[in-house]
Amino acid sequence: MTARVSAAWDLGDEIASIRARGLYRRLRRIDGAEEPEVTVDGRRAILLCSNNYLGLATDAAVVGAAREAAERYGAGSGSSRLISGTLALHTALEEQIANWKGAERALVFSSGYHANLGVIQALVGRGDLLLSDELNHASLIDGCRLSRAEVRVYPHKDLDALERELGAARARRVLVVTDSIFSMDGDRAPLVEICDLADRHGAAVMVDEAHATGLLGASGSGLVEELDLRGRVLVEMGTLSKALGSFGAYVAGSASLIELLVNRARTFIFTTGLPPAAVGAAQAAVEIVRREPQRRGRAWQNARAIHAAIGSAGIEMPPLESPILPVVLGEEDRTMQACERLLERGVFVQGIRPPTVPAGTSRLRATVMATHSDEQIARAGSAIVEALRELR
Repeated sequence: MTARVSAAWDLGDEIASIRARGLYRRLRRIDGAEEPEVTVDGRRAILLCSNNYLGLATDAAVVGAAREAAERYGAGSGSSRLISGTLALHTALEEQIANWKGAERALVFSSGYHANLGVIQALVGRGDLLLSDELNHASLIDGCRLSRAEVRVYPHKDLDALERELGAARARRVLVVTDSIFSMDGDRAPLVEICDLADRHGAAVMVDEAHATGLLGASGSGLVEELDLRGRVLVEMGTLSKALGSFGAYVAGSASLIELLVNRARTFIFTTGLPPAAVGAAQAAVEIVRREPQRRGRAWQNARAIHAAIGSAGIEMPPLESPILPVVLGEEDRTMQACERLLERGVFVQGIRPPTVPAGTSRLRATVMATHSDEQIARAGSAIVEALRELR
């Protein structure tokens, strides 16, 4: 018997509307692992849109550690961490991360999205104030919305606006939340100045290091380390799924912060613990990042080469602040035409459109990996230039 559904639930019209606005998305299938070159939708192409910045997702030592952890601890952790799902492997990774970050303690979550939602809701609520950069990641935005605290969004990296909001604040608690590397623009937050303002006005700071973890700082732990801000940031969050090549996320901070999260962060309390393979892989990746700084050096070298190739062709590019290289084209259709033309040339660079980025700023978002060869980087740079010239 077929169930009757109200006409309001005919979703075809919504899909048609998405298509008409040039915002339709589809999944592209990658055959095989996240290597520098992959087969995407049946075509061989240089992969230039992965967050696997250091190539650790396919590193033999990282994969071997994942296999060993799965063989010893099983495929899954079997329960939430507060029931029976805390394995010795979890606590070992948390101790390792705390040491790496120079923090008292750390806590791992099932994803960066889980971490940001859980932390913000645990720390603030009604009567509190959140100040959020307008280009923060969606997980920070949603965490702010769901917290029930008052939320004020300040213009991107606008310190004057942030200072005005801090000066006018009358809330019980004020928390400034910001990415350290903004995921779609690749630029860096002015963290020193943000911390100075927060200190002056009695506020606290939460930093999302998702795209800085593994790439910045003397030991690769992020922008907070690079700027010597340890001890001045209340919450340092980062992912295990980008430069570290695994899956999940962490929060590092004081012992009291972690204790509070264990008791209040709903996305931690009501989620099964990370699977052992992901934990084992992350442990191996952290050790590699700490002892092999040449990996991040290579990623930066590749980023500089692509940036220079595009810029030398007269294509406007922002200053290079991370291995994320946005080529802003503006129009949605033009962006996806460029994406398809690049794929025809053997380069996969995904087009990014609203709501991921503001209207009128659709772009190609190119990212490099330490494992890309000089030849691959040169070929990708030439292909981008050729495709964009065709669309002028």
